[in-house]
Amino acid sequence: MLCTTLIRKKRQGLTLDADEWQFLVRSYCDGGVTDAQMAAMAMAICIRGLTPEEISCLTSEMLASGTRLPRASDRPRVDKHSTGGLGDKVSLILAPLLASVDCDVPMISGRGLGRTGGTLDKLESIEGFQTSLSIEQSSKVLAEVGAFIIGADEKIAPADRRLYALRDVTATVESVGLITASILSKKLAASLDALVMDVKVGSGGFMPTRGEATELAESLVRVGGQAGMSTRAILSDMDQPLGVAFGAAIGNAIEVNEAIEVLSETDEDGAWNPLRELTIALSASALIQVGMFDDGAAAEKCLRERLASGQAMERFERMVNAQGGRLNGPLPLERQRDYFADQDGYVESINCPAIGDAIIAAGGGRKSGGESLNHRVGIRTCVRIGDEVEKGQLLFSVYDDSDSIADSIDATSEPWVTLTDFPVPANDLILETIPKTS
Repeated sequence: MLCTTLIRKKRQGLTLDADEWQFLVRSYCDGGVTDAQMAAMAMAICIRGLTPEEISCLTSEMLASGTRLPRASDRPRVDKHSTGGLGDKVSLILAPLLASVDCDVPMISGRGLGRTGGTLDKLESIEGFQTSLSIEQSSKVLAEVGAFIIGADEKIAPADRRLYALRDVTATVESVGLITASILSKKLAASLDALVMDVKVGSGGFMPTRGEATELAESLVRVGGQAGMSTRAILSDMDQPLGVAFGAAIGNAIEVNEAIEVLSETDEDGAWNPLRELTIALSASALIQVGMFDDGAAAEKCLRERLASGQAMERFERMVNAQGGRLNGPLPLERQRDYFADQDGYVESINCPAIGDAIIAAGGGRKSGGESLNHRVGIRTCVRIGDEVEKGQLLFSVYDDSDSIADSIDATSEPWVTLTDFPVPANDLILETIPKTS
């Protein structure tokens, strides 16, 4: 069997069988298939797509390329994964929050892909935080804390580890089949009882349209279920960065700071906060999936109590300490520059692609694999779609000593925040759940 034959077959839109997927993945892991060949296959997949059966085969082979994590306790074992978007720091809150209600959360996360930031990159903004732990070390943290957030090591889905980095630098991120296999190979390796997916819809994520996001959500739910793992998906808004009521942080250190703000809130019934509400909805779904609660209202009440009491924050601090990190107040950022509205109006749109590209240009994201990051650069948007704005009101702030972000703002043909003279309806935060709940 030749890799070039398989590439040609997929380029022509034909279907690969289980034996061919097994050959491709195993040969990639042992060096028989080169990065250049796998990049060509990934591009063919992006253009031609995969059948549901092919997605299941690819997921199974990527899982089989490594080992599974052992269970550390009899507690329910749950996790959440997001398809990624600007300002998405839900994982930093959700993992310790679910641990505080006696779940185990073995979270295997990734680095930035395209314009979307990676959870591991954000956590490495914390001095000393270790995202690379052995299976023995991560199991010890899980037993003691109830949660860890690490990268997949060479034993966990190694095929995905290599392909993940390759996709980021070859414009092959946006594929339902590749995204499904990448996510689920790692989550199945974590030996989960239940997984809840946050599938982002809009210009700030990989799935700009509702139809594409629904296709991905259904693929994840189907393949996860076929593998014996309870899987649900929530479609959420990503036509604007995700953050708190008064703004959204985008970057690395700046997102850790915002997550800690939410974890430190003591008002159980405080002002509406998109980041908190989405985190609670995803967490409640996981608790229902493992039978800890029968309905969403009771689960959400418990989760709000854990946040307000400080128990979730205490778990976050324990997790950081257990993984070698040291927290000493807000993480430092670079020099701040503010941008204001030059007219009255209503926020019609937020230019997520331009904001994401500016973060990358300033060193907060990667242009090619293996680059080191500047964790201190960032952006904070201060308005949401539908907000009424007065002339002179703060629209966003940038944190960048090099002025690279300022140059990006000057160079873009479209404003980062578009205002209109007419009222604009606010976007719904949660668009749909799959499968639908009564």
